[in-house]
Amino acid sequence: MTTSPTATPMIGRAGRDTTVALAATVGLGGAAWILTIQRMHGMDMGVATRLGSLPYFLSVWVPMMAAMMLPGTAPAARRLARAGGRVSDISLYVGSYLAVWAVFGIAVYALYRPHGTAVAGAFAVAAAGYELTPLKRRFRAHGRDDMSSGLELGLCCVGSSIGLMLTMVALGVMSVTWMAVTAGAVLAQKLLRPRAVVDVPLAIAIAAFGIAVIVAPSSVPGLVRPM
Repeated sequence: MTTSPTATPMIGRAGRDTTVALAATVGLGGAAWILTIQRMHGMDMGVATRLGSLPYFLSVWVPMMAAMMLPGTAPAARRLARAGGRVSDISLYVGSYLAVWAVFGIAVYALYRPHGTAVAGAFAVAAAGYELTPLKRRFRAHGRDDMSSGLELGLCCVGSSIGLMLTMVALGVMSVTWMAVTAGAVLAQKLLRPRAVVDVPLAIAIAAFGIAVIVAPSSVPGLVRPM
């Protein structure tokens, strides 16, 4: 069997494009972590955190979403590169994906108010219930498909992760700790297929955590900062 003279260069270019796409996506996510940690410094006041002005909040929120969400888009960027997508195509894909999360951040800013630990715990309990709904499973399954655009992927990710994200916001929107915990859970759900043996215990653990926040908030560090 012979190989076309143009086949090897095309395969080589696809491999290079895939490597560049993965490196750029993960690298941008890593840089966003550094920037977010710097921007959050001194801002975490637990459930009493104030968001400041909208421009300031977005200057923290957008890098935060890049840090939390971009590693999970690496498989999509890889598929796009293998399908012949150029760097500009991947940039547009990732940019439109982050734009969805930026709009979500504007909604968070409009609705957010400093609150108490009972509200934070209630969000966690509600998120636990959402984890087991058919709607959550549907969004999560679609998010693993070959999305035609970053906009479509972003909407699926918001639908899949909204419970966890709102819980993070309620617990401490400027907390690097809650950000890291939530990012780990979201990434695992993006990369792993839904399995009841994993998802049900996770939902129970989130619900138990929410109840603990309501009943014994002092047992959860960082929820209330001394004035």
